[in-house]
Amino acid sequence: MLKKPTYKLFGERAILIEWEAVMSEVIIQDIIQFEELIIKVKSAELEDSIIGYHSLMLIYKEVPSKTEIEELQTLYQSKSAAIKTESTLWEIPVCYDTQFGVDLEELTKGLQLTSEELIQKHCSTIYNVFFIGFLPGFLYLGGLEKCLHFPRKATPRLQVPKGSVAIGGSQTGIYPQQSAGGWNIIGNTPISLFDVHKETPCFAKSGDKIQFVPISLFEYEKITAQKEDYQITKTLLHD
Repeated sequence: MLKKPTYKLFGERAILIEWEAVMSEVIIQDIIQFEELIIKVKSAELEDSIIGYHSLMLIYKEVPSKTEIEELQTLYQSKSAAIKTESTLWEIPVCYDTQFGVDLEELTKGLQLTSEELIQKHCSTIYNVFFIGFLPGFLYLGGLEKCLHFPRKATPRLQVPKGSVAIGGSQTGIYPQQSAGGWNIIGNTPISLFDVHKETPCFAKSGDKIQFVPISLFEYEKITAQKEDYQITKTLLHD
């Protein structure tokens, strides 16, 4: 059974709501539903809301009233299981060529898999977007098969190329821009995950799904040449 969240003041104008500290699709869906209900009821009072693995931060325009936490608790109790949320399954093309997958050999040896087995397993899973952070557009994904879990690097790289697809511990993800990073790089996507000039800078949101689709080096270069004309394949899902 899903445990009730806890509430506490966080600074002068924020309230932090926390669920059980585990990565869970049930929990993230509960957070998303509660956030939608809060925004529906209290949008005029809120400046922002931020989702984490098992938390929801509400930032208010003004100092919230002394009864705000009680109001939120009552609102949570009124939340109906019939609330429906929409999510999107995004298919992300990835080239696993060795010129991109600089850590593939290390992972195949450590995991005792062939590169073909590793790629097949990495692409066969539909991942959950838990939240977006670390870098603008960096998707924290849950659902990586246990047989692909691999420790982060003891010494992070100073420069991880934009679009790098990597494994770090029990997670997989994509670097939306060049940055330092300690995850193990297994491929690269030619698409851009974050564009500040777009109305929606990051195409995905918490609760969405991601599936990686393997492409050849030729296909990678073709998509790269298309630039903004390339459209990510997506499927609308209903919970």
